[in-house]
Amino acid sequence: MFVREVVEMLPEPKPHFNTVSTFVRSLEAKGWLSHEQIGNSYRYFSTSDGSEYRDRSLKGLVNRFFGNSYLGFVSALVSEEKITTDELRELIEKIESQRTGEG
Repeated sequence: MFVREVVEMLPEPKPHFNTVSTFVRSLEAKGWLSHEQIGNSYRYFSTSDGSEYRDRSLKGLVNRFFGNSYLGFVSALVSEEKITTDELRELIEKIESQRTGEG
């Protein structure tokens, strides 16, 4: 997408073009985006799929807010009642099946 297309998609009040452009360039510097020049403009595109972004974001979240403890992360979900007992059982089953090579 071109930066102007990104600006058009954003809700009101729309940020200034330069603000969005700066943000897009920072995503490119971090390796999330790349660009191709078309005339005097750049068209940006993703360099990774959604699963890579999800994995890196989750790792950063767990590291920053839970001291790199996935147990602490899951414990927070439990204490905030964001995960049910049945979902925890399903998670345990997935872990056990991966350890035995069934998953």
